[in-house]
Amino acid sequence: MIRSMTGFARCESSGDVGTLAWELRSVNHRYLDVSTRLPEELRSLEGPVRERVTARLGRGKVECSLRFRKADSADSTLELNDDLAKELITTVVKVEHWMMNAARMSAMEILRWPGVVRQSEPDLQPVHAAALSLLDQALEALIDHRAREGAHIHGLLESRCRAIGEQVAQVRARRPEVVAALRERLRTRIGELGVDLEPGRLEQELALQAQKLDVAEELDRLDGHVKEVLACLRRDEPVGRRLDFLMQEFNRETNTLGSKANDMETTQSSVELKVLIEQMREQIQNIE
Repeated sequence: MIRSMTGFARCESSGDVGTLAWELRSVNHRYLDVSTRLPEELRSLEGPVRERVTARLGRGKVECSLRFRKADSADSTLELNDDLAKELITTVVKVEHWMMNAARMSAMEILRWPGVVRQSEPDLQPVHAAALSLLDQALEALIDHRAREGAHIHGLLESRCRAIGEQVAQVRARRPEVVAALRERLRTRIGELGVDLEPGRLEQELALQAQKLDVAEELDRLDGHVKEVLACLRRDEPVGRRLDFLMQEFNRETNTLGSKANDMETTQSSVELKVLIEQMREQIQNIE
């Protein structure tokens, strides 16, 4: 099953650690390009996030955004440095004995003294675990979205392959008429010139011209490319680059077919083939 590189997923969860929300967006890109937007306190998750995305996706430009709102119970607490506070109070009392009418130091001023009160750092390990677990869910949703888009592209490519096969069959069926028309033009031209040819010379000239205009090899290759595209669509792996290469081969054979056409209907089929190939190429640019 093929997958598109275009997709979106959003997953949110709330628990003891707070509320976490992931938003994943992906668009087509030549390689896998992962960018992250994380809260400052969760910046250390960037490495694990990239590892998880790289393990699940093959190609695409992927933007991973995380929002985090701490739970009220998860707020950090204030810790009092008892030893420093007692030492500070003792020192203040001693100094007061040395001074006349010294203003007393308030409790709030003591608490404001550097190092007396410090804020404890919250334990972020549960937050990290919850964020990565939620990321796995978001990646699964993104992959499902890309798979649905891929299924739509799959159908479009199959229909274009059938249309290409029909055009190739029409050109192949018309080749005897093209050769017959070539024979008639040669006879007419020779008659207009009033030239007497040796026996068999007309057939030799016809064979030479028919060989120059022979497109059997190009038609066979186009059929082979159609089969290869359909085989790629059945693979359970990224095939975007391979399909892109096949589009180049399609164009090469179609250009050669058009240059050898020597027939209006064959030329029209060549133009129609180019239109179908371009439609396929546009869709393939979005396949992983």
